[in-house]
Amino acid sequence: MKPLALLRPLTISSAPSNPLFQPQSLPQKHAFRVLCSSFDSKPIQDGYTAAKPDNNKPGILDDLFLNLFRNKMVQVRILISLFPPFLLELYRILIAPIGGGKIAATMVARVTALSWQWLMGKCTINSVDLPDGTSCRSGVFVERCKYLEESKCIGICINTCKLPTQAFFKDYMGVPLLMEPNFTDYSCQFRFGVLPPLPEDDISLKEPCLEICRNATRRRKVAGDMDVPHCPKA
Repeated sequence: MKPLALLRPLTISSAPSNPLFQPQSLPQKHAFRVLCSSFDSKPIQDGYTAAKPDNNKPGILDDLFLNLFRNKMVQVRILISLFPPFLLELYRILIAPIGGGKIAATMVARVTALSWQWLMGKCTINSVDLPDGTSCRSGVFVERCKYLEESKCIGICINTCKLPTQAFFKDYMGVPLLMEPNFTDYSCQFRFGVLPPLPEDDISLKEPCLEICRNATRRRKVAGDMDVPHCPKA
């Protein structure tokens, strides 16, 4: 029986008892793969970092505004997502043509004044002159726009608020809208039922930078306190 005892360690069931033949666990393999991938990608990352210029590095908020909200269609899609499906289409087909568009413009003005004060600040309904020579209470006056005051940039106001909002109401609700921001006292006048002018005729797109704009302050220092003709981001 002794020869059988000598052959017993060579059986398959006794192989795991030897630490040299124990397989590695899955977490060890995963950690090893992660470690190897990190070593392989480090030279690429270092080279990419070295190729970047050290000056004018954008911050987190700059990337957020420029990459996500600067595209006008992105902002329009955000506005569309706030409404239930088919509601905008039904409003444009059924409500917008009634009364020459005055009823739809009045309804939109009241909803805007009630539901968007958290973003713009205090709003009031007022009368505006329509292209046909009549007046209608389809205007919304923002006393001091918090969005403009906090952003401190005409370009952000134009590209992420004025132009997308005008396009949204005209294209998806059938209500023309002209927004007239005042960059002196930060007020804004909404004129529902009034078509906006062409971009080359819109004076809002030709306004100079705000005095509180940090980038404009840097440009004035570099240019020797010369006035910037208009906001480069508008």
